[in-house]
Amino acid sequence: MTDTYPQAYILTLSCPDQRGIVHSVSAFLLERGGNIEEAAQYNDHGTGLFFMRVQFAFETVGDLLQTNLRRDLSALAAEFKMQWQIHGTQQRMPTVLMVSKEGHCLNDLLFRWKSGLLPIDVRAIISNHRDFYQLAASYNVPFHHIPVTAATKAQAESRAFEVMETEGAELIVLARYMQILSDDLCNKLKGRAINIHHSFLPSFKGAKPYYQAHDRGVKLIGATAHYVTADLDEGPIIEQDVARVDHSRTVEDFTALGRDTESQVLARAVKWHSEHRVLVNGRKTVVFK
Repeated sequence: MTDTYPQAYILTLSCPDQRGIVHSVSAFLLERGGNIEEAAQYNDHGTGLFFMRVQFAFETVGDLLQTNLRRDLSALAAEFKMQWQIHGTQQRMPTVLMVSKEGHCLNDLLFRWKSGLLPIDVRAIISNHRDFYQLAASYNVPFHHIPVTAATKAQAESRAFEVMETEGAELIVLARYMQILSDDLCNKLKGRAINIHHSFLPSFKGAKPYYQAHDRGVKLIGATAHYVTADLDEGPIIEQDVARVDHSRTVEDFTALGRDTESQVLARAVKWHSEHRVLVNGRKTVVFK
């Protein structure tokens, strides 16, 4: 079977920096009839690593050419010791959302998804509370209520992971899911789980951080979106933002502004990840916006 319309792909790669990488990748695509539509690269002089994202298209692509493309890419990757991935631009990323009792990020992501603003496919919502089952139903998304206690944590995580695997989730978003994931689950979700939290950490831990921040008279409110790792809230950062506040703001103002910032930061992180614009670089990330 051969498609008769342009097929676009995204190639992402990282490897030890050396001469000729960009030339070799460009020539590789040109020789196979590929047209580069977008390209970005970064040389990390501190680690000696090279990162690249290329979006390209073929006028016609059959199954055989796609197979050969991946085979030939493997050969090119071996030459440069590349780690690489290739994705079709029309493939929406299968996603599972997780939430507890604060729904601002969940509601924002669902709206953006249904509005066509995020290239994801929300397959399910997992929550340790029932608060948002009606919201999930309004978007026709399966809702899985999985309570978590200290005694049932292992079983609850096993059930949640089963849902993720059944739905083929390539992205897990902790949209204010207020449970600490075990090291085992963090490792299983490495590189495909994104968390959001306020940027006061390590200050103002625990409940009602905006009340604590207001009491201390902070001047900046922020949010951080990062990949989930076994090191609590210390995974590679994808996106951050801040908003200024002053003495005239109430604690309710702090909370509302903080929730808005969290929603926007998480949405950008999800968008960039699902567009394959984020490459992990050790403890940090390279983001090709």
